[in-house]
Amino acid sequence: MFSNAEYVYEVYKERSFSRAAHNLYISQPALSVTIKRIESRIGAPIFDRSTNPIGLTECGQKYIEVVKQMMDLQSGFVNYLNDLEDLSAGVVNVGGSNLFTSCLLPPIIAEYKTRYPAVEINVVEANTPHLDHLLMEGRLDLILDNYIFDKKTHDSRLYRREELLLAVPSAFPVNRALKAYQISREDIINNKFKDPELKPAPFENFKGLPFVLLKAGNDTRDRAMTTFAEHKIQPRIILELDQQMTAYNMSCQGLGISFVSDTLVRNVPADKHICFYKLDASCSVRDLCFFRKKAKYVTRAVREFLSIAEQLATP
Repeated sequence: MFSNAEYVYEVYKERSFSRAAHNLYISQPALSVTIKRIESRIGAPIFDRSTNPIGLTECGQKYIEVVKQMMDLQSGFVNYLNDLEDLSAGVVNVGGSNLFTSCLLPPIIAEYKTRYPAVEINVVEANTPHLDHLLMEGRLDLILDNYIFDKKTHDSRLYRREELLLAVPSAFPVNRALKAYQISREDIINNKFKDPELKPAPFENFKGLPFVLLKAGNDTRDRAMTTFAEHKIQPRIILELDQQMTAYNMSCQGLGISFVSDTLVRNVPADKHICFYKLDASCSVRDLCFFRKKAKYVTRAVREFLSIAEQLATP
């Protein structure tokens, strides 16, 4: 019944017989015959061929669930065997947003490759929903993210804590009234901005001003909306973007105010066109963690990656 299940999974993954056949290096007619033979043995169709792209029937959904479990078991056993070696081979698949993959992962990967040059490292840059999809599919071992995932499906390892700040274009007149609340990039880099004596800017002063926010489903967007709700402000949103770095660059160009993390500020050049302020919202501090799929076997290669990340974590 599960012979050639990898063919079914490839069609499910690609949602196309032609793309699946190309990936499997077989002809599309041969793939179709194989799938029909499997469906005949089951006694029910796996794919709903009336939809475009192709979808799964109810029976097909159950079949794929079992196939995923089988793949996890097989992968776990292979990983167990690999762990018997001395890391002369292995793979670590890690994902994150553009900010994290470009600024936080490079020193970790560089140190890892120095210690274990034979281990292959694969990096995926994407937004949180897509990264989580890849993690649950087993195509990523780790994702570095600040989202709050369900503990029933995700295990986490704290990397560092970060704090959200407001990045306000320096040309906005509001900055003149709030000069006493401004914090410099140097204050952020050396952690002086965390001093309780440095007060947050009164958020009500930003009412009616344009904001550049991330799209719904992003943790930064959720926390921004919570901040607006706490201050009973209806935000004037002029742009919605996928990446925090892009939102910050828009603020530097004077388009609107953005919510940025101290992680970002530590990793971008100084810019005279921006002013920073602390937030007094209850949700301004969050954890940045490495997440993995719960119950999935953790290889020695992945364990060593997490260990090096912990050693190199910034405050």
